[in-house]
Amino acid sequence: MRKLLSLLLFMQSWMFAQSRFDGTWEMKMDTLQFSGPPEDYLFADGMYHCKSCIPKVDVKTDGVDYEVAGYSYDTLAVRILDDHAIKFTMKKAGKPYFECIETVLPDGQKMTEDFTNTMEAEMVTGKAGFTRVGNGPAGAHALSGQWRMDTVNNATRAGTLQIFQSAAGVMKISDGSASYEVRLDGADYPQSGDVHSTRSMKLIDEYTLEETDKTDGKISGGVRWTVSKDGKSMTVEFSSTIRGQTMTYTAERRP
Repeated sequence: MRKLLSLLLFMQSWMFAQSRFDGTWEMKMDTLQFSGPPEDYLFADGMYHCKSCIPKVDVKTDGVDYEVAGYSYDTLAVRILDDHAIKFTMKKAGKPYFECIETVLPDGQKMTEDFTNTMEAEMVTGKAGFTRVGNGPAGAHALSGQWRMDTVNNATRAGTLQIFQSAAGVMKISDGSASYEVRLDGADYPQSGDVHSTRSMKLIDEYTLEETDKTDGKISGGVRWTVSKDGKSMTVEFSSTIRGQTMTYTAERRP
């Protein structure tokens, strides 16, 4: 009887997961909120130092592709365009991955980032806005210092969609360029065959789905999706334990 009751409870929870989460959800860019340490840059003596990056990054500002380890891209090129603008180019396996130009505005307190993201199935372009929260040393490039991200806006819907599909106790999540599947049993499963990185997923209640990511057995971050009672919207909360950062936004169900 106890096993039967457990099975019935699981089936009931799975039915909730299907009805609450399945479908396509669109991120509302104007609801994005960020918290955590700011970006911390130093451009001096022909070098770029990202002091807030994990792992830290130190490359020349000569526009040449330099190998970097510990990131989803393989190489980084940094080129100083003028006294207020710098171009960053990331590549993976020699192919463009992400490119942006960061420009400090005349007042020195605001910065914009015009980006092109080619890691998605459909190219994503947009603009991000930052506010200075710390100055760089005297004589350094204007982009040096600490910056807090305030806004991000994509030029199109590309990169703003997330699709949930459930079947037989497994949740599949995709964004148009990549997807992954995890059983809803709370157990740790390797990410893309990498035994050092694992992902687990479970239902907290009928409206809440939680993912926990680990690196070498230690929690590195996670995601929590919470569907509204009317099923029309969903709150998404990303966290990075390693970087001490969080990002939240609201998504709306598409017909």
